[in-house]
Amino acid sequence: MSIEENVQIVKDFFAAMGSGAKQRLLPLVAEDIEWIIPGEDWPLAGTYRGHAGLADVLQKASEEVEMTYPKPLEFVAQGDRVLVVGVATGKIKATNRTFKDDWVFAITVRNGKVTKIREYIDTQALARASETAASPRL
Repeated sequence: MSIEENVQIVKDFFAAMGSGAKQRLLPLVAEDIEWIIPGEDWPLAGTYRGHAGLADVLQKASEEVEMTYPKPLEFVAQGDRVLVVGVATGKIKATNRTFKDDWVFAITVRNGKVTKIREYIDTQALARASETAASPRL
């Protein structure tokens, strides 16, 4: 596929995620998708695999975090890789603490499907927003 087609698939993926339409999202991702969210001490950190893992991370996100994603600021593509640069703001529901997260998603597209997502995020901001009064980080 062309670079332009790969970028469009990623844009469609973000649009489907934003709409919450799972039926629009699944056709865009490979059955063996891998989504890596780095960090510790915040609810979404982990590696999620396959359609079941995708459903799991999206369910966790809806239960644990309120986020707004303005339209991604920039798409940078080369070959089968599309980098998406953006910002999210929101709060961790359990603590009611807010955060601002500047992020980059490194997305691999193969055969017209999203196959891998690796997030580069502000893990410290998210961990701090996840802290409870009883267990602050030192």
